[in-house]
This record gives sequence, C-alpha cells and structure tokens, in this order.
Amino acid sequence: LGTDLAIVAKQRMGDSDVDAFSVVGDVEGCDVVMIDDMTATGGTLSAAAKLLKAQGAKSVHAFVSHFPLTPRGIERLMEESQLDELVVTDSIALREGFDIKKLPFKFTVLSVAPLIGEAIRRIHEDESVNSLFRDAGHR
Repeated sequence: LGTDLAIVAKQRMGDSDVDAFSVVGDVEGCDVVMIDDMTATGGTLSAAAKLLKAQGAKSVHAFVSHFPLTPRGIERLMEESQLDELVVTDSIALREGFDIKKLPFKFTVLSVAPLIGEAIRRIHEDESVNSLFRDAGHR
C-alpha cells in the first residue's frame, strides 16, 4: 500500500476487559485505519481510537469483519468512541434496536452475500474457491 505501519498493542485481562494499550509507531497527523476480526463490547475500538487521537492521529477509521455488538458495546460506541468511521460486514445481523442514525461517526455495512454466493457457485461448478480470494485484489 505504500504506507507506514503502526500497531496498537493490547493486553487482555479477561474475555471483555482490556487492561493496557500502547501504540508502536508514529501516528501524529495520520489518517489511521484499524482492522479487527470481531467487535462485541466495543472496548478495544473505543480505547484504541481514544489512544490514537491522543497521540495525534488526524482521523481513525475501523473495519470489522464480524459485529455481534452487545448492549454495552452499543452504549460505548454512542457515548465514548472517538472513531471517525466504522465499516462492518453483515456476516452477523445488526442487533435489534441498534440505531445507526444516532452514531456520532460514519457507519457503513458491507454485504458478504455476493462473496458467499460466488463461493457457492464455484463449488457447484467445481471451480476453485481459493482463487476467489487470491484474485480479489485484481478486480
């Protein structure tokens, strides 16, 4: 991508409690992109965004594959988050009562249906599913 890399290192003390964060790298004046596999409580996203902004990040954008947000997670994102944007997939349906219009940042849901549909088609036609992912960046 031709960009610098910084890492938010976290130490977990329990299933939903994150004890300590540190940033490895310089984020001052940068537009930061965070990638996470799953967010349930919003604790990591909220704490990491806060730390990145405190270290001078211009903006913080998060991309999350699976979004099984808990009621506490909804509360955190509404009240505590310093994210500028959050992008999730619909691999897990959004929690009932989660009103995206009330979020203080841009929120986007990307559908995984075309990817899953194409994988099913390739399996049915005895084509490579592996190439679906290997060639994804060349479309």
